[in-house]
Amino acid sequence: MIKVKLNLITLLTFISNIIFAGGISMQDKEIKLPEPILKGKISLEETIYKRRSIRHFKQGQLTLQHVSQLLWATQGITDKSRDFRAVPSAGATYPLEIYLFVGEVEGLKKGIYKYNPYSHSIIYLVEGDKRQQLCAASLFQDSVKKAQIVIVITAIFDRTTKVYGNRGIMYVHMEAGHCGQNIYLQAEALGLGTVAIGAFRDNDVKNILPVSKNEQPLYIFPVGLKQ
Repeated sequence: MIKVKLNLITLLTFISNIIFAGGISMQDKEIKLPEPILKGKISLEETIYKRRSIRHFKQGQLTLQHVSQLLWATQGITDKSRDFRAVPSAGATYPLEIYLFVGEVEGLKKGIYKYNPYSHSIIYLVEGDKRQQLCAASLFQDSVKKAQIVIVITAIFDRTTKVYGNRGIMYVHMEAGHCGQNIYLQAEALGLGTVAIGAFRDNDVKNILPVSKNEQPLYIFPVGLKQ
C-alpha cells in the first residue's frame, strides 16, 4: 500500500515537471496571487446600480491585486473546508475553466494564463500578447484588444452532464452567467469597466487557447480602465 502511494506521488511529480514545454516545471510558471480583499469600499447595492457595459478603455496598467480580485470573484474558493467557490455550481461539479489574456498588468508578462482556484494562482501557458488574435476571433470587437486584460470562460460539459445528463448543459450555461455577473460587479467595485462578449468564432478561440478537445469557450470579458 505504501509502495503504491509512493509510486503515485512520484508519477504526479514527474507529470508536473514535464507538463510545460522545455522541461520547465509548473512551479516555475505559477504565480501566486495576492489574497483577495473581502471588504470593499462601496456597497453591493451601489455596484448593482452603477453596473454598465463598458467598451472603451484608457491606457495604463492594472495591478496584480486587480487580477487577484477579479479571478477570485469569478471562480475563487470561498469555503476552504469544502472547496466551495464564489459562484454556485450544480452538484459542485465545477465545469468552468478560467483563462486570462494579459496585456498591461504591472509585474506580469504579456501572454495567456490559466487560473488555479485551489492555490489562488495563475499559470503562464502562452507567451506574447494574444489580444489582437482574440479580437479577430471575436469579430473584431475593439474592446478585446484595448482592454488591459481579457477573461475567457470555457466549459468542460462532461463534468456536469455525467451527473445530470442533458439537463447539465443548461446548468453549465447558468453557471457561466453567474460568473459573468460577478465579473461585472467586481469590476465596478474596483472602478474598472467590462463588457460581456458572446459573439465570437468558437473554433478560432479554441485555436488560440491551449484547451483540451472537449473544452468549449462560452464567454469573453475584456476588463480595463474606464475612460
